[in-house]
Amino acid sequence: MSAPALSSILEAAIYVDDLDAAEAFYGGVLGLERIIRVDGRHVFFRCGATVVLAFIADATARPPAPDALPVPPHGAKGPGHICFAAPDQELDALAAHLISAGVDIESDFRWPHGPRSIYVRDPAGNSVEFADPALWSLDV
Repeated sequence: MSAPALSSILEAAIYVDDLDAAEAFYGGVLGLERIIRVDGRHVFFRCGATVVLAFIADATARPPAPDALPVPPHGAKGPGHICFAAPDQELDALAAHLISAGVDIESDFRWPHGPRSIYVRDPAGNSVEFADPALWSLDV
């Protein structure tokens, strides 16, 4: 029996150490809509049909309290990676916006088959990529 077809990513988690800095970057600089924030634990943002979950890793690594929802513990150590889709024709404006917001461009290049990627770091050190969906032959 084959697995049922999966159609998309509903959530993507990144781990941060400062919710204010994460909110300033993802909400302020990138303009993502904040959905909810629980101080000391997480802040969530909407990005199209996906939700970006920014967690404090130490808070989510602990098992849930007996009276809480039974979400399994999770977390990560060291920098993670997330990639946002951005059409090629918008990447120059995006790079200029990031620079004007004081964000350093770590890398900006075209892959051998043509699509462009721009890499920056969020305040927690996560690698944040902005890439033309053609990178994976996707039409977005």
